[in-house]
Amino acid sequence: MSARQEPIRVMLAKLGLDGHDRGVKVVARTLRDAGMEVIYTGLHRTPEQVVEAAVQEDVDVLGVSILSGAHLPIFRKLYQVLDGLPEPVGFAVVAGGVMPEEDEQTLRQMGVADVLGQDTTPETIVAAIRTAAADRPVVV
Repeated sequence: MSARQEPIRVMLAKLGLDGHDRGVKVVARTLRDAGMEVIYTGLHRTPEQVVEAAVQEDVDVLGVSILSGAHLPIFRKLYQVLDGLPEPVGFAVVAGGVMPEEDEQTLRQMGVADVLGQDTTPETIVAAIRTAAADRPVVV
């Protein structure tokens, strides 16, 4: 991992109809306490809204929290939006929430840098975000 001069910028998002955001707010506080800048987009966002915001905010990591069970179609749509951009993005995507282990490989094949389940410890979350930020695509 390379040394960073500025804090890691993380955007946390809730896509689709999932209306539960207590966990993502706990994650936001955990990441802030670890020295990261955190932007939370709020509930019921579309992939288009979240990608646009992540690009505008020049984030290092986009964390998508899903508890609804709709993770595969939501991430497919998210990556369709990302693939449709005129320029590649310079951020990593991390999935969090409730997702069956058997879907983890599919999410990684789509491009997700890490999959963090609902029982992931705060220390593991912070480490995963730091790793994702360090390994994110470099766009010049």
